Amino acid sequence: MAPYTGPVRHPRNLYSGSAGSIHDDATATKLGFRGGTVAGSVHLDQFPPLLVQAFGERWFETGSLSLYFRNATTDGEPVQAFVAAPAGEGPDQQVPAWMTQPGGTLVAEGTASVGEPAEPSALSARDLRQVDPATLRMLRDLRPGDPLGPVEVAVNGERQRVSLTEGYLTEPLDWYGGSSPWGPPIASPSTTVSLLYNELLGPLRERLGPRVGLFGAIEVRFHAGPVLLDRSYTVSGEVVGVSETPKTEVLWFDSRAHDADGRLVAGMRMMLRSLKASSRLYAQP
Repeated sequence: MAPYTGPVRHPRNLYSGSAGSIHDDATATKLGFRGGTVAGSVHLDQFPPLLVQAFGERWFETGSLSLYFRNATTDGEPVQAFVAAPAGEGPDQQVPAWMTQPGGTLVAEGTASVGEPAEPSALSARDLRQVDPATLRMLRDLRPGDPLGPVEVAVNGERQRVSLTEGYLTEPLDWYGGSSPWGPPIASPSTTVSLLYNELLGPLRERLGPRVGLFGAIEVRFHAGPVLLDRSYTVSGEVVGVSETPKTEVLWFDSRAHDADGRLVAGMRMMLRSLKASSRLYAQP
């Protein structure tokens, strides 16, 4: 059966003005990239229309999208999302999901699911390739199990509304700006990532000091979703692994958002790459 196929879209680099970041053209090209990169969380926003086709609105309640990023894209470069059609019917299903450029370059690959399928997601099944943290320079003080948070975070509904108005959200759903099957507007995947990442990692970013990082992999999973705009959630998490590649040090962490009633609403697994060439700790051999 043919996969569900989205239209070719041209995601914008929304953070190009962040000097010194991987989204800044000057910084990115100095580090060997073609230009400032589009955040991986932005790419997640192209999948929901396909996920609703594959699984129905239940995807926002108990679904997941688990992607490992293979190639970074720059501002306005065309990309296309794909989700394989489920083989059968049932409450618990998982299928491949991927994104390519029109020329065939693979941007991201992984899985999408709804319910509780027996098989692990793409990132849950991945070997984290742990190393002794003492062998690292930027992440040497981190250990699996180190807690992150908790912090109280309000979902930034205004940012999502601006993205809708300005046309920055690559695949807008009516549910993001108006009423939804759950009542109020709901968060897009990129807004959900922001909830589960930005404020939680603030103290850790300060500890790590100056460096340039980028998203290497993201899994968003809803447990009692969806995430609602302008609501506050308690966000907590922990480090699950540290490793390295020839050019990066790698941090894996999990995070979770609970609502005011204590329900687990959504969770995330993220892999963050810190570029060795961007850190003064690698200025000398």
